[in-house]
Amino acid sequence: MGNLSIQEKFERELVKGGFLRGDPITGDRYYSREFAQKEWDHVFTRTWQIGGMAAQLAKPGSVITYEIGNESILMTHAEDGKIRAFFNVCPHRGNRLVAEEERCGTKRMVCAYHSWTFSLDGVVRHVRDAEDYPQGSPIGKLKLEEISCDVLGGLVWFNMDPNARPLRESLGVVADHLDAYQTDKWVRVMWLTGKVDCNWKIIHDNFNEAYHVLSLHRELGTFIDDAYQNTDYDIYETGHNRMRMKGCLPSSSSRVGEVQAPLDAILRQWDLDPADFNGRVREARAAVQQQKRKLGAERGYHHYEKLSDDQLTDYHHITVFPNISLTMSADGYQVLRPQPHPTDPEQCLFDHWFMVPVVDGVAEVETPRGTRKIEPAPHETFLHGDASMGFVADQDLSVAIAQQRGLHSRGYKDSYLTGQEDRVRRLHEVINDHIEGRR
Repeated sequence: MGNLSIQEKFERELVKGGFLRGDPITGDRYYSREFAQKEWDHVFTRTWQIGGMAAQLAKPGSVITYEIGNESILMTHAEDGKIRAFFNVCPHRGNRLVAEEERCGTKRMVCAYHSWTFSLDGVVRHVRDAEDYPQGSPIGKLKLEEISCDVLGGLVWFNMDPNARPLRESLGVVADHLDAYQTDKWVRVMWLTGKVDCNWKIIHDNFNEAYHVLSLHRELGTFIDDAYQNTDYDIYETGHNRMRMKGCLPSSSSRVGEVQAPLDAILRQWDLDPADFNGRVREARAAVQQQKRKLGAERGYHHYEKLSDDQLTDYHHITVFPNISLTMSADGYQVLRPQPHPTDPEQCLFDHWFMVPVVDGVAEVETPRGTRKIEPAPHETFLHGDASMGFVADQDLSVAIAQQRGLHSRGYKDSYLTGQEDRVRRLHEVINDHIEGRR
């Protein structure tokens, strides 16, 4: 597959006809503790997850941690240049080894309980009273429990499954997609985590369909064609999927013939007069593609060189099984990730990141939470409702609590889905495949 285009690779991995079994999506999947435990045992502990940004581990001596479920994962950049991941637990008596979310310039990790000391490759380097261990000194012998770890697309990934397939093999063509955007050079300018009173799948189901856009995000229709007839839906054997929505033109479900905000600003940015497109607004998309191709490099948008014309204007929503959504555009992308709550299946932790490329002479960028400097963002954590998760994400969450309650009803039996919601049922069927041992 080395000489194939990204689109050809996507087509190679497509699931062909008759792929849905019609497994019921019953309400208990969203609140049963027994089902949540099955998801944890068979899905989250056996799939690749994002632990942080590669930029956080750019230098030897860097350490980051990430919590998922009841686990804490420790990732390090050791002196040998290798990035590793471990379970964040001291093998002596089970204490959490590193408490901080991020640390740099360190050569040793010291357990706060008994001062066992580890190098960044996970090996025990010092203990007190080393001679007092009947089974022999642990120095140089014991080490932290290491798990699979890799870096791709500027992100650090880990997998708790000792038999995990390599990351690139597991991601399939999604990895090629990230390569095309050259996201390894992008900066996380927004880093939010909100605690939400709903099951993680309620949020993730939402990102597996655009049927709700006209109801919740009507304003997007001024510059994104949200009509399902003009949207591409691709579902892959890997369990991942992609939805492509055409950008820089209004929704074909509307009859607006004039350029509206924010499309007018996009046109001006690329030396195009919005007035020239009144009455022929659907030609704006091709015109922006041409201008980006013509002017991009000289303006510092060097990452455009590997993007296709449709990637220059369109929104590629990539869903990585089980719970990661990547909303890709040429000038910024979002990681939208609901994680299961460690103890309550009717709560989740919702991460929202926004990444942008470094462009010569550009110091600030618009994000879902307003204008921000192009520099690594601090981590903001809060309860849902206490702060904004971004204006579109807030709209999505506006129905989450009511849906969580409604799924308890005796009146709800199964989802009655449109064809454009096939990705929702596919998500649940792949979860079933993992739980029932078919994957």
